[in-house]
Order: sequence, then C-alpha cells, then structure tokens
Amino acid sequence: MEYKTLSQAMNQLKEKGYTYDFNLLDEHIENKKDKESYKPNEFEIDKVYRFEGMSNPSDNSILYAITTKNGKKGLLTDAYGTYSGQISEELLNKLKR
Repeated sequence: MEYKTLSQAMNQLKEKGYTYDFNLLDEHIENKKDKESYKPNEFEIDKVYRFEGMSNPSDNSILYAITTKNGKKGLLTDAYGTYSGQISEELLNKLKR
C-alpha cells in the first residue's frame, strides 16, 4: 500500500500490529519500552516506505516496518542517510535491503 505522509503510514501500520517504537543504535535496534535490543540477525524488515519533503529535501525520511525474532512488530523512522557512518556495517547493510 502507498501512503502519502509519514504520519498516515505510521497510523495505518500501528493498526496492523506494528505497535513498538524502535530506535537505531550503533550495532542494533532498541525497543526502549521493554528494554530489549536486537542485532541485525534478530529482526526482519517487512516493508520500507520512503517519504520526500515537498519543499525541503532535509524533510526526507524512511519508515521501516520490522518484526523481531521473538514476534514483536514495530516501526523505525530515520532521515535519509543519517545513519551512514554512525552504525555498524552489518546493520547498515540490513537497512539498505
């Protein structure tokens, strides 16, 4: 499904069960709510959505719909390319798929 805005996509995906919020760290993603972290081999990226700002290229963002090996579904948002050079190569390769 195509979404016009980041917020529309997030709301729709949360209704589909992607209820956790993941954060991007050096070598893993983190679920702060449950104090859990997942290395690249411990989660799958179900879908990637890209959004471009209408007037400002710095408004570009990526939304990842993720399922962890223990069945938790959630979302990770990031700006285009901001993770480049700040995270492990293994995690970077996972996100580029």
